[in-house]
Amino acid sequence: MDEHPLDPGTFLNEIEGHLLIAAARTEGRTAAGRFTARLDWLTDGQRAEVERHFETEYLTLARASWERTAERGRQLRDEYEERYRRLRQHLLTACLLGCALLAATGLVITALT
Repeated sequence: MDEHPLDPGTFLNEIEGHLLIAAARTEGRTAAGRFTARLDWLTDGQRAEVERHFETEYLTLARASWERTAERGRQLRDEYEERYRRLRQHLLTACLLGCALLAATGLVITALT
């Protein structure tokens, strides 16, 4: 049987994801309880059904928010990496021009002496 060890970074990301979902579920249940507490006319069955739907919607919204945040993070990372590449190229160009200028100055000084 070929088993590949799980990458520690991937493993930690998986654990973090499960913990975030568990926390969101707890928050959703708590919010659902607060919401239905004000609806004293609901039967126990109706209250449980509303709380279930509320929790599901809460998780859906939380997941959508996480996905938007992750996508924006990827966009920012790409933008910063591109900016870094351009700055690095400009610095390299400036260094090469400086070296060429120093070499040319040295040649001129050598030729004059």
